[in-house]
Amino acid sequence: MEDKHQMKAPSNLITGEVRTKIRGMILASELKPGQRLIEDDLIQLLGVGRTPVREALLILQGEGFIARNRGWEVQGADHLPVRAIFESRMAIESETARLAARKITPDVCNALEALIEQMEPSPDLPRLALNRLNTEFHDLIVKAADNVVIAQFHERTQFYYRALRVPVMFSDEQLRATNAQHRELLAALRAHDEALAEQIARDHVETTMHIVEPALPR
Repeated sequence: MEDKHQMKAPSNLITGEVRTKIRGMILASELKPGQRLIEDDLIQLLGVGRTPVREALLILQGEGFIARNRGWEVQGADHLPVRAIFESRMAIESETARLAARKITPDVCNALEALIEQMEPSPDLPRLALNRLNTEFHDLIVKAADNVVIAQFHERTQFYYRALRVPVMFSDEQLRATNAQHRELLAALRAHDEALAEQIARDHVETTMHIVEPALPR
């Protein structure tokens, strides 16, 4: 017999969990830009009712992750100027690095150093693994910055960058150059040099922009 005193989870809590799960799938590229989101499929996948799925989709629409176009679909970045995406990344990444330089701990610096070592170009390192390591590196800096609002903006700019579906395979030389910038950034973070960390982070995004931008459609 069901316990009459057992409390159900509030509907807003369930909606929040559904939103977090769908957003996580989008950020992990499990759901790709332009991909249709079918309510019945999400209901079955997440094991929840229709109402929290619909409410979560409306929240994600407001956050810019999905759009309504004869049904729901994952938002792409085609409607945004490429330069605007990179400029926003420069602003967010540089401020993130500045805050992280103020607050970072030796343990986090050691973890960043280990990731840098793993990111050295090698024939044995698949590009997908390299992308994952790079994401972990920058996510650690975001955590070190310890600012929830900046973390949300960082997540959004990363989403827009991935939504560009960059058709560029970085050369080993380019990968070594960007990883050298990682080392420079880590040195600034260890020294708690906020201005230097901010500048290196800005330069790092600009380097990526100069590599990627010519290959993207205008």
